[in-house]
Amino acid sequence: MNQDVKSRLRRTMMFVPGNSPKMINNADLYGADTIMFDVEDSIAVSQKDAARLMVKYALEAIPFSCETAVRVNHVTQTPFGIDDLKAILPSKPDLIRLPKTESVDEVRLVTKMIKEVEQREGFPEGSINIICAIESVRGLYEVRAIAKEPRVIAIALGGEDFIADLRTQRTQRGIEFYHARSEILMAARDAGIQAMDTVYADVANLEGFRQEVTDIKDMGFDGKSVVHPTQIGIVHEIYTPTEKQIAHAVKVLACYKDAVENNKGVITVDGKMIDGPIVVRAERIVAQAKAAGILTEEGCKDEK
Repeated sequence: MNQDVKSRLRRTMMFVPGNSPKMINNADLYGADTIMFDVEDSIAVSQKDAARLMVKYALEAIPFSCETAVRVNHVTQTPFGIDDLKAILPSKPDLIRLPKTESVDEVRLVTKMIKEVEQREGFPEGSINIICAIESVRGLYEVRAIAKEPRVIAIALGGEDFIADLRTQRTQRGIEFYHARSEILMAARDAGIQAMDTVYADVANLEGFRQEVTDIKDMGFDGKSVVHPTQIGIVHEIYTPTEKQIAHAVKVLACYKDAVENNKGVITVDGKMIDGPIVVRAERIVAQAKAAGILTEEGCKDEK
C-alpha cells in the first residue's frame, strides 16, 4: 500500500445518506477531507437497493474533489453487505467502511472481493482500501488483529452502538468511551494506521462538539466522523497547527538537519534542548501544515 494512502489528511469524514440525491450532489461543497456515503444505518431496509445504486452512479458520474468512502452493511450479519460490495466496488470508491467489525475473517472476506474487482476492472492494486469501525466489546477485543490487516488504513470508533453494547449512555464528559478510545488508538498506532473518532450527534451543541474534538485531538486521534457541515470548520480549526507552531517546527527540523550534517552534539532551539521525540512532533506539525496547504515559508536560526 502506498504510504500516502495511510497518512493522508483525514481530519473529517462526513456522513452522507446514500438515498438523498440533493445531499449527494452537494456533499463536495463543504470541504470535508473524506465524504462517507452511507448505505447502512441511515437507510431503511426498503431503501437499501435504491441507495446502493444511487451511490454507485454518483461515484461514476460526479468528479468528487476529496476522498470518497462508502459505509456498507455488515457482510456476514445482514443480507445486504455482499450485494453492496458487488454493486459499489466497480465504481472505485477510495475506501470501504466496514461497520461493527468483530473479526479479521470479515476483513479478509472484503479484501478478497476488493482484489478480485481490482484485477477484473484493471484498477491498480491497492486502489480501494478499508476502514474498520469498532462498535462492540467483542470488536474491541479483536481490534489489534483487525488493525494489522494489510488493506486496513484506519480504525474508527462507532460510538452509539458501542455504548448500547456497554448498556450505558452518552455523557458530555465522554467517560463511557475512555477505554475504547484508548484501545483503538493504541491498536492503530501499533499497526501504523490512523484512528478516527465517533460522531457527535448533538448537532446544535457546537461548544460541546468543540470540547470533544479538542479532547480527542489531545488523545492522539487523527480525525473525527461528522454528521453535519457546520461541524467541519470546527474540526479543521482545531486540527490545523498555528503559525507559531509551524514556525517553531520548521526551525526545529532545520536545526536538527544542520546538526546531523555537521556532526554537532547537543542542539537547542529557543533555549530548549532538541531530542528525538521533539523532532518527531515537529515532523508531524509540518506534515499537517503541508497537508492543509498553509505552510508557505521555511527558516532556521541555530542556537549555540
